[in-house]
Amino acid sequence: MPELIIGITLTVDTALSVGAGGSGSVLADKAIVRNRCNQLVLPGSHLKGRLRHACEIIARSQDLKVCDSPRAETMCPQSDQVKKPPCPICALFGSPAHTSPFQFVDLIHKEPVEAPAIRPGASINRRRRTVEEQRLYFIETSPPAALVRFHAERAIVGWLPGDDKAAARVKLLLAGLELIQSWGGGKSRGLGWGKVDYQARLGDEV
Repeated sequence: MPELIIGITLTVDTALSVGAGGSGSVLADKAIVRNRCNQLVLPGSHLKGRLRHACEIIARSQDLKVCDSPRAETMCPQSDQVKKPPCPICALFGSPAHTSPFQFVDLIHKEPVEAPAIRPGASINRRRRTVEEQRLYFIETSPPAALVRFHAERAIVGWLPGDDKAAARVKLLLAGLELIQSWGGGKSRGLGWGKVDYQARLGDEV
């Protein structure tokens, strides 16, 4: 079974917002993810989720039968669309009944960020096309004028079966990386747009 190692460098050209709920130490309702060294972190779970979605788009464009994530009852092996689970996507990223052969690690921005930006926003009622009352919120982002670069030498690591499908699965993963153009939240507001550079090694082949 050949080992696949993919190193990733993600360069974000616009302000980035990746995080969960607010924190007692910040004023924003949504804080960006930082480690104890105050470095920005793009979680491996975010990398995996974005990449899975991109690979699903590619697989469906090629008329490959894939299940419907993320609901367990519509994923392999319970999906009616896939006769021989797992489907190509679950074979790479896993499902409730199938473990992914890969690990996705956090991408780290090398330089500490001392003063993230805070952006205001307002919830929109899309049916009425008006701003919701009393729905003002604030989110943290990376500094808008800074070029943020995340990197991991072993961003994606795993073992592939030594069969004729290994090369095709690697190509699907790499095509998915090339398809992703934005990261984090707020894409429609111009946040998180950037590009991905990668280097892949399958066994002894680069």
